Amino acid sequence: MICCALLLAACAAGPRPGDAPTINPEAQAVKDYHIGVDDSIRVAVWQNPDLNVTVPVRPDGKISVPLVGDVEAGGRTPADVAAEIKTRLANFVRDPQVTVIVDQLRSHEYLSRVRVTGAVRTPISVPYRQGMTVLDAVLAAGGTNEFAAADRTELYRKDGKGTRSYAVRLDRILQKGDLSTNYEAQPGDVITVPERAF
Repeated sequence: MICCALLLAACAAGPRPGDAPTINPEAQAVKDYHIGVDDSIRVAVWQNPDLNVTVPVRPDGKISVPLVGDVEAGGRTPADVAAEIKTRLANFVRDPQVTVIVDQLRSHEYLSRVRVTGAVRTPISVPYRQGMTVLDAVLAAGGTNEFAAADRTELYRKDGKGTRSYAVRLDRILQKGDLSTNYEAQPGDVITVPERAF
């Protein structure tokens, strides 16, 4: 009797089949964006349109700004870069007002990704976007292949205690439209579609 009670308590404490993964809002948002290589940066100097420029961040992490020359941008926030440009422009322009805007996010450091592995047409690492689901990620991988055991698909997600796995009934999603396990994705998720045992 005591053994049964202990077994039931242990089962209740661990993850149960059908547990839905929780979304961590902090993993989906970036508080202070740090510029990366390949980002496109717009530098605007108020009332000095000749100094306005839109430039890519070079592989060495620098951008080129008129009058100032090369400025280190990689790994820094737009506000930090604007402050440096303002200081250096003060030698040429009276009280310059500088704004730095990330025009296009292209850096690999920024793009949080969702990975799809296993029995899919094209194992892939796709950029995360708000509202992405497991089905979206699997479809980006070309769908399952003929060897897939789709109903044994697992979603792996890191949390504060390590990595947890969640059962995804992908076959039911694809064949029956049952979206109960079509969980919302989160940056860093790994979705694995196993192969059938022959």
